[in-house]
Amino acid sequence: MSAHHLKLNLDKTELLFLPGKDCPTLDLTINIGSSVVSPTQTARNLGVILDNNLSFTANIAATTRCCRYTLFNIRKIRPQLTQQSTQVLVQALVISRLDYCNSLLAGLPACAIRPLQLIQNAAARLVFNLPKCSHTTPLLRSLHWLPVTARIHFKTLVLAYHAANGSGPSYIQDMVKPYTPAPALRSASAKRLAAPSLRGGPKFPSAKTCGFAILAPKWWNELPLTSGQQIAYTPSGAD
Repeated sequence: MSAHHLKLNLDKTELLFLPGKDCPTLDLTINIGSSVVSPTQTARNLGVILDNNLSFTANIAATTRCCRYTLFNIRKIRPQLTQQSTQVLVQALVISRLDYCNSLLAGLPACAIRPLQLIQNAAARLVFNLPKCSHTTPLLRSLHWLPVTARIHFKTLVLAYHAANGSGPSYIQDMVKPYTPAPALRSASAKRLAAPSLRGGPKFPSAKTCGFAILAPKWWNELPLTSGQQIAYTPSGAD
C-alpha cells in the first residue's frame, strides 16, 4: 500500500482467520507499524458479514434483523398505502436485501435459509395486508416472487451463464468450464458445463462440495435441455 501511495486505516482493519479441516487454533496477530491487529470471529466486506466458519450465520441474522425492522416501519403506514405502493416499497427495501449477494448462501442447509424465507413470507402478507396465519404459497405466486432457496439457485445459474459466455469476472470464469467430451457426442452441443472431480474428497457436505465451482455446473446440467438452451441465450429476471 505504501508503494501505491495508499494509507491503511488501522481503525477499520480486521483480521479474519479461516481455519482448515482439523487445523489447530492459532493465536495470530499482525503488527502494522505500532498497531497490533488481532483476529476477529466476523468481518464485514462490501456489506456481507463473513464469519470464520463461512456459515454466514451472522450475515443471515443481520439481514433478517434489518428486514424485520423495515417491515415494522412499513406496517405502521400500511393503512395509508395501496397494495401496489406497498409492493414497490417491500421490493425496494426488503426483497432487494434478501437478494443481495445471495449466491454466497448456495449449498447451505434449509434450516439456515429458513429465517430469510420467514421474512419473505411476512413481506408477502404485508403487501396483501393479511394476518400472520395466512398461507403464503399463493401470495408468492401472485407476486411472481421465487422462494428464497429458488432465488439463490437462480442467481447462481445467472452467474454461471455469464461465466460460460465470457461476460463474468475472470475469477468466476476460471471456475466454470464448458463440457467437451472426447468423442463427438450429441451432448457436446447441449451447452453443458464440466463438473470438477471430487475424487478423494470429503464424504459429507463441506465448503469443498458446496462451493460455486461445484454447485454451478451441477445445477446447470440438471436443467432440462430446452430450458438450459433458453437460459444460455436469454436470461431473465426473477422478480
